[in-house]
Amino acid sequence: MSTYGHAAAQPCAGTGGRQVPPTGKAWRRGTTGTLSAVLLALGTVTGGTPAAAAVVCTGGTQSDFNGDGIRDTAVADPLATVSGKEKAGAVQIVLGGGKGVTTLSQATPNVSDSAEAGDQFGFSLAVYDANLDGCSDIAVGIPYEDVGTVQDAGLVHLIYGSPAGIGQGTPSLGFRQGADANMSNTPEEDDWVGYAVAADVSTTGVPFLVIGIPGEDSSGLTDMGFAAYAYGVNPSVATFHQNSPGVWEDAEAYDHFGSTVVATGRYIAVGAPGESLGTVDFAGGIQVLRPSLNADGIPDPLFGMGQGHTPGPDTAAQTDDRYGAALAMAPYRPSGAATITDSLLAVGVPGEDLGTTVDAGAVHVYHVKADGTVTLLNWIDQNTDGVEGEAEAGDFFGQRLTAVNTTTNVVSTAATVRLAVGVPGEESTEDAPEAGGVQVLPLIGAPGASDAWLEPGNGIPSGPAPRTYAGLGLGGSPSLLYVGVPYGPAEGRAVHGYPWNVTTGGAPTQTFKPGEGGIPAGGAAFGATVR
Repeated sequence: MSTYGHAAAQPCAGTGGRQVPPTGKAWRRGTTGTLSAVLLALGTVTGGTPAAAAVVCTGGTQSDFNGDGIRDTAVADPLATVSGKEKAGAVQIVLGGGKGVTTLSQATPNVSDSAEAGDQFGFSLAVYDANLDGCSDIAVGIPYEDVGTVQDAGLVHLIYGSPAGIGQGTPSLGFRQGADANMSNTPEEDDWVGYAVAADVSTTGVPFLVIGIPGEDSSGLTDMGFAAYAYGVNPSVATFHQNSPGVWEDAEAYDHFGSTVVATGRYIAVGAPGESLGTVDFAGGIQVLRPSLNADGIPDPLFGMGQGHTPGPDTAAQTDDRYGAALAMAPYRPSGAATITDSLLAVGVPGEDLGTTVDAGAVHVYHVKADGTVTLLNWIDQNTDGVEGEAEAGDFFGQRLTAVNTTTNVVSTAATVRLAVGVPGEESTEDAPEAGGVQVLPLIGAPGASDAWLEPGNGIPSGPAPRTYAGLGLGGSPSLLYVGVPYGPAEGRAVHGYPWNVTTGGAPTQTFKPGEGGIPAGGAAFGATVR
């Protein structure tokens, strides 16, 4: 990535929060500036309502932490003040069916450690059934956790769901280097364990969690980056990187491998947005693997690639493209298949220059087939035929992505496999620079055939206002696209849910907001990450 702060759901320049790998030789934390200078941010939260108890975990429903068969929603505020500790971070679990709100933090019983200033609990989130009991569990990334005296070494908490509610049963399991679950390597300053997390259950029924460690130094290479793969109900952990057998490209300083991770039950993708291709610095790259261990004891590498390896209107990788700065993947049932066999992978290239339009951004969409081969389906930018809007300098189209298959029991169509693209640098009016926006598109077929545009004041209720950075907080379920608005005017901070077939400027059908519906008031960055 570039000289911006970023994350699975944080802000851009001048807002402070989850960071992205920069174009320079160091990541910045807590700096301020413009979107093109820093992609940062995050805020404040306390309180919560006890979870309603279910009798048993029913299973079969995604993101169902109390096992009652109704989907729940996790909304992070990594800059929340907890027990008087600024930016300690918290996650609000909004229970489906109006059953209340549970606040998770490192001050929550059954969650180990304690809340500390600057931890940013909730910087990244992943939801899956880690112990296969039918209740969903949540992995919470805390990349700025200090381990002993080692600053910002990072930590991931796996917090278990139960019939009594999230965090009410089995104590949390921590993943940190040098301890817990046998994660190898010694913790070092600025390793950022948990900067990104992704999880699922494999097609063979094995739950797994992928942890990005983009600040890891090894072999004399600063910030080359690692990833950890925790697999099984009682997890074992394997680590891998770009010097592991079969992994594409050699590790280099500032590759930041593990800055982004995404997974389905069939595939894992890991981003290295700092990857240099030849003499092109920070061009970016990705590695795709299967979630099964090979003879080398790591997830099986399938292929790796950078922008220069794929066709498109501009095939050459450029400095600071940051290919892989965002990733999204959805299961895919191609025509003729009797069931889900493949995946669709979207790769964000937010630093892409379109002609003389600097940092306009682009997204590549790929078909990853059952045999492990890959085909480029689409190059998408705001100049693509039929796509609403127009590419402008500093838009950063593709800085965040989320994708979904809304109907997995049928052959996939443009109506059922959908993609949301965050465009946090979008300037809709001169009075609202970097207000941001979200483009909703089909993953297959012509991108402009059924796209929609949402921005503050036009679909997103708040704004327009300067530096709202809409599009940095994205999440989704089969029924709804979630757009977090964690920045901008305090009164506008919320998470809005839209049907995936929303039209341009369409209104949300669901809203979560601090101070309403049992959600604690405050929350300067509520919605930075949504799952």
